[in-house]
Amino acid sequence: MRMTTAASTEKTDQPAPGKNAARPPRVSALRRSWDKYWYAWAMVTPVAIVLTVLVLYPLGYGIYQSLTDANESNVASTIGAFHRPATYKFVGLDNYWHVLSGADSDFYPRLLWTVIWTVSCVTLQVGIGMGLAVLLNRKVRFRGFYRAMLILPWAVPSFIGVFAWRLMLNSQYGVFNEIITAFGLPAQDWLGTPLAQKIAVIMVNVWIGIPFNMVAVLGGLQSIPRELYEAAEMDGASPWQRFVNVTLPGLRPVSNTVILLGCIWTFNMFNVIYLLLGNNTSGDADILVTFAFRKAFTGISDYAGAATYGIIILALLLAFSTFYRRSTLKSEQA
Repeated sequence: MRMTTAASTEKTDQPAPGKNAARPPRVSALRRSWDKYWYAWAMVTPVAIVLTVLVLYPLGYGIYQSLTDANESNVASTIGAFHRPATYKFVGLDNYWHVLSGADSDFYPRLLWTVIWTVSCVTLQVGIGMGLAVLLNRKVRFRGFYRAMLILPWAVPSFIGVFAWRLMLNSQYGVFNEIITAFGLPAQDWLGTPLAQKIAVIMVNVWIGIPFNMVAVLGGLQSIPRELYEAAEMDGASPWQRFVNVTLPGLRPVSNTVILLGCIWTFNMFNVIYLLLGNNTSGDADILVTFAFRKAFTGISDYAGAATYGIIILALLLAFSTFYRRSTLKSEQA
């Protein structure tokens, strides 16, 4: 009797084949994750699909094209009933070597001007934005009106703002030349000479970027406790000392983020330069991203060269962002 019971218990303990067999650990972990977080997965999936289609696929295709010699004459094309197959070849890292070794004489001058453009624009945007934020953080009459007027360039679409500046900088009927000729100075070709073009694009980009910096710094100023200013004032600190020792340290988390975003956006600021100067330019004011665009869509299109420029720009920004975040984290911890 005991032997029969033991045998039956043994049989019951063994899982039935095909029904209760243990699932693989990875499958059961995914199943548990789906059962527990199905709502989160459902929310994330559309975003992941959009990112894959709009970001990851173009990025992967751009990396692939940068490893080939693709241009307008050897890519696949269809004209009516005629189809020409692609004849470009895989060349490995030759394009990167061609650019970085200096064989491409355009890269390093464009890189130098891009760095000057980025540093100039971000310095002026942050500096003027911080000055305006400090002024608007005080109790002044019509403060709300001033804030609304200063945010206006940010609210207007950038292409409308750039076209307005293009009209104002017109060499024949622009308001800038009307002002300087009224003071007896000669009219300038603001969008014609290389130096004037560089000054013009910096002015327009600074004008567009000031509102964002002002709003961000104004929010940071309002988060600094008033007690710190009162304690510094009681200790006899001057307004400049209060600004240096209270305001700037209190703004460090905000200013670090604003500077990082400003550098990334300005380094890739395509629309200001392209819309302001168009194709009537000598190319001296082109930064890396606008030069890559002209490389891809002007003359005999060099798709591989333009893709190489794009990947190098991405690598430069990733390296800068990593270095900047590490240095700011060290300074914040110190």
